[in-house]
Amino acid sequence: MIKIGILTVSDRASQGIYEDISGKAIKEILDRYLISSWEALYEVIPDDREVIEKHLIAMAEAGCCLIVTTGGTGPAPRDVTPEATIGVCDKLLPGFGELMRSVSLRSVPTAILSRQTAGIRGKTLIVNLPGKPKSIGECLSAVFPAIPYCIDLIGGSFLECNPEEVQVFRPQ
Repeated sequence: MIKIGILTVSDRASQGIYEDISGKAIKEILDRYLISSWEALYEVIPDDREVIEKHLIAMAEAGCCLIVTTGGTGPAPRDVTPEATIGVCDKLLPGFGELMRSVSLRSVPTAILSRQTAGIRGKTLIVNLPGKPKSIGECLSAVFPAIPYCIDLIGGSFLECNPEEVQVFRPQ
């Protein structure tokens, strides 16, 4: 069974002040995109760099080929998801963040404040998404076509995708 980590980073959602709709939005999108059988390792945690790093490492060690985070990518003092991601990755993939910001800028001028990034830890691709479900959809649809091939290149699980939902790119 393919494992994918979904990590919501939010002080308030982790305290139960409000429901985590962002992590659920990611799962719904992945359910549409993936034909492969997969299971989500899903957590809601506070905006704390050490806690984020611990969960990213645990999900990678549990065999997740992909970890998608949501939240904590803005400029506020408690927004530390990119720092945690950078802290646990062997290699960074800045093109993911660049593309997500450019797509988001079509909708909102404050997208330049977003600090999403992506990187590789062993055989795991980690991608930071923004916290709002609409932005999650825009950003994930922009970068997902490259995700399965990236996971192939690092020796992760083979993700079979629904061509009616997403057109992934794998060179011949």
